[in-house]
Amino acid sequence: MQIIIAGGGKVGAHLASQLCADGESVTVIESDPRAVERLSRACPDCAVVEASASDPRSLERAGVHMADALAAVTGADEVNLVIAMLAKMEFAVPRVIARVNNPANAWMFTSANGVDVGVNQADIIARFAREGMNLRDMLTLMRLGRDEHSIVQATVNTGSRVEGMALSDIGFPENTIVVAVDRAGSLTVPNGRTVLNAGDEAVLFCSREGREGIRRLFA
Repeated sequence: MQIIIAGGGKVGAHLASQLCADGESVTVIESDPRAVERLSRACPDCAVVEASASDPRSLERAGVHMADALAAVTGADEVNLVIAMLAKMEFAVPRVIARVNNPANAWMFTSANGVDVGVNQADIIARFAREGMNLRDMLTLMRLGRDEHSIVQATVNTGSRVEGMALSDIGFPENTIVVAVDRAGSLTVPNGRTVLNAGDEAVLFCSREGREGIRRLFA
């Protein structure tokens, strides 16, 4: 994929390094010469354009006409909105993601203003906090559909009900599927004979109602 990142601060630099490591083609637009120098050292595989990303000519220099996605991640919401509107409405970038710095501005980050996905950091932190308080060692990775099915990750705790048991012998909640088991960094697709050991991390597909049952099994 061809990806443009508007903003080369800490967030933009981290995102660029992650995407480059995944083999994506990344171009970062950043106006601060010091940030450009840091980016060039930290992420040598990324192309860097020293310019203002809110200028259409800068976006063209970065190859916006060929971009599959653009992420506006500067520290100013008004700048991110301008970049998003230019990317979507002027250059028809298929996927536009924008960072929301001030939660009070989140209502503006909509498709009407060129934003496909508004990343509200405060909201994300709040959701993780709620998951941590409510589900202890179970983390929700993704919610699917209106009926609130989820993909969750649960750690097998020492002394839990599932420790040492084969999957076929565990009384999982209805409509639960164990998708994968991560053991010491080695991910496997399990079958009924797979035994869960303490420290294993299981990835499961489950219903909203089943999440509490899974928490009790793994706690």
